[in-house]
Amino acid sequence: MLRIKILSPTGLVYEGNVAHVTFPGEIGSFSVYPSHAPIISSLVTGEIVCFPAAGSAGAGSGAGSGASSYGSPSASSAADFGGGIKIAVDSGFAEVRQDVITVCVEQNNINYNGNG
Repeated sequence: MLRIKILSPTGLVYEGNVAHVTFPGEIGSFSVYPSHAPIISSLVTGEIVCFPAAGSAGAGSGAGSGASSYGSPSASSAADFGGGIKIAVDSGFAEVRQDVITVCVEQNNINYNGNG
């Protein structure tokens, strides 16, 4: 299991336990699974897709998640499709170290419904 925290300049976007996560990397999308090698990568416009760990409460919730209601994914900012929580981003970077993922993102002028 991985622990992920996604932050933007306006606050916490998502925090939770995930089985794996996919990122929009600069040279293509990439996925991170438990025991992944340490990495720091830049992110481009696209979607981060978080796949909650079995038994996890989901988007920004659960014991000790610390997610704020302002920054938590909702119907307008993230969608739950096939178990994956999609979070649209403009740019940012992700760090993976010892099954902990820290992500800093920009979310300017994002259309969260995927229609452009």
